[in-house]
Parts: sequence; C-alpha cells; structure tokens
Amino acid sequence: MHETLRSHLEEIIDLTDQEFAFVLTQFKMGEFEKGDFIFQNGDLIKYAYFIVSGLVKLVYHDESANEHIVSFAMENWWESDFNAFFTQSKATFSLKCLEGTHVCCLSLEGYSILSEELPKMRLFWLQKSNGGFVSSQRRILSLLTKSPKERYEQFLKEYPSLGQRISKTQIAAYLGVSRETLSRLYS
Repeated sequence: MHETLRSHLEEIIDLTDQEFAFVLTQFKMGEFEKGDFIFQNGDLIKYAYFIVSGLVKLVYHDESANEHIVSFAMENWWESDFNAFFTQSKATFSLKCLEGTHVCCLSLEGYSILSEELPKMRLFWLQKSNGGFVSSQRRILSLLTKSPKERYEQFLKEYPSLGQRISKTQIAAYLGVSRETLSRLYS
C-alpha cells in the first residue's frame, strides 16, 4: 500500500525516503469489503481517502430515497465528501465500496501538517484539486449539453477500464438516465 501511495505522489513531486516516511506518519490505512460504506450521509467526515485498490461510488440520496451517483473512484484516485472534509462537518453524500477496497486515510490535521512541514505537498494538492475541478466542470457540461448516447460514449472513452468494472445500471445512474434507456441505446 505504501509503495502505491509513494508512486502516486511522485507522479507530481519528488520525495526522499525521509520525506516519504514523514508523509506516512500522517496516514492511516483502511480496508473495506464490497458493499461496506466508508461513510454515510450525516457522518462527520474525518478523512480524505486515497484508493489503493478497489472501487467506490460517491452517492447522494434525495428526499424520495433515489440514489444519484456523483462519482466513482478507483485505484490512484482520491475521494471524500470534500465540502464536509474541509469544513469538518457532516456528510451530504455516502461513499460505498463496489469492490473490496484498501485506502490510505488522511485527516484534515494531517493535510495541514503535510502542507506546512513539507511545502512541496502544496503543489501536489493544487494539481490534484485543479484536476478535480476540471473533471467536475466537464461532467456538469456533459450533463447539460449532451444526449444520453453522447454521455455514455464520453464515459467509455474517458474511463475505459471503469466501464468494464461496473454494471450498466450503475453507469446509467451516473449518467442520469434509466437502465432501460441505456439498454435501448446499445441493444
């Protein structure tokens, strides 16, 4: 798990062995089974999660208990209810494991310590957050302007391995269409 995290960090910044040992002091490791919730709506969010292995979905349940999939996260991706994480408040979303999942958990305190004590981590956080902003805007624009077929094709193009790991029902929910609509497009 540690080497996966180190490789991920070193895609953006270089770390000495001593620096990486310090980074590790700010993480705790977690393991979850398929179907487990890492956190649920209403939980206080203590961590941001780096996915070492496995697959999760971030979901929102509306007043009618309909599930809306906000995002998926697989190996080498970060996920949390980031608003709740950075404000240390209760979650609006739930994070559910679609596969057995190993994570590295980083508290807000750990995030701050790394940012202060190891300034190069600020560059890492900046690049990761910028990438997240770009992806979010692309997704919003896709939902506003593309047909279901175009959204599905874009999803498969951007995340080909993810399309092989999740059901068409999950993909349909992520794209904001019914399973039947997705089936009609590709039957």
